[in-house]
Amino acid sequence: MWWSRLAFERLLRRLNRRPASVEAEVRASPAHFVAFDLLRVDSPDGDVARLPYRDRRARLEALFAERKLQPPWTLCPMTLDRDEALPWMRQWAPAGIEGVVAKRLTGVYQGGVRGWGKARVRNTSETLVGAVTGRVQAPSTLLLARQVEAGRLHFVGRTTVLSRQTAAGVGRLLHLQTDGHPWTGRRFSAGWGSTETLDVQLVDPSVVVEVSVDISLDVGGRWRHPVRLERVRPDLSPFDVQPFRPLPDGLRMP
Repeated sequence: MWWSRLAFERLLRRLNRRPASVEAEVRASPAHFVAFDLLRVDSPDGDVARLPYRDRRARLEALFAERKLQPPWTLCPMTLDRDEALPWMRQWAPAGIEGVVAKRLTGVYQGGVRGWGKARVRNTSETLVGAVTGRVQAPSTLLLARQVEAGRLHFVGRTTVLSRQTAAGVGRLLHLQTDGHPWTGRRFSAGWGSTETLDVQLVDPSVVVEVSVDISLDVGGRWRHPVRLERVRPDLSPFDVQPFRPLPDGLRMP
């Protein structure tokens, strides 16, 4: 199945670029402005950040109605009905929507304070272990991969830090591979948007694990956030793992 996904990472291509490059990015990747809150309006009582969210939302909806705003200006949908919000998570996940945010209707805006909760869409997926941080026998995190073709691996993400018990269990199945590994000589960053380089140990990419992931991907097809290891799958071989497949227009799917 093919679909278009949101690609927040493409906005980053417009930062610190020459005007001509930015204009080319705008043409290639049009952006929408999605409004979900209102903190200030052009009026004598312009600062509305201290109003309850219920009132800020009403003013935001009124602003869209008064100005007759249309895409690329987009009003983020809102509901007070949990049963209405749950299908949104299923319907919009293929487009790259991570989940839904819950806010208190009586809450005021507090800069630098997280006064809301986020319910993410999560799925499970099988991947190969291509490398680890820490010791192979007791890894700290796992670097995950999918096969592109014979002899080639695509890096798709890294797990959260493993518990001591889990690390020992996984470590018993892993084997250091110093020669002929597809990732020989490659460097890995510590996280999405980070320039810090990881110290990794390459392992034989034959161990299959099942991980719990959200649906946030970068343009290269990597899970943007660390994933959670659910279990090792000794019942599966590398050939049972879905290969990495590129999507049109440079986008990827897990």
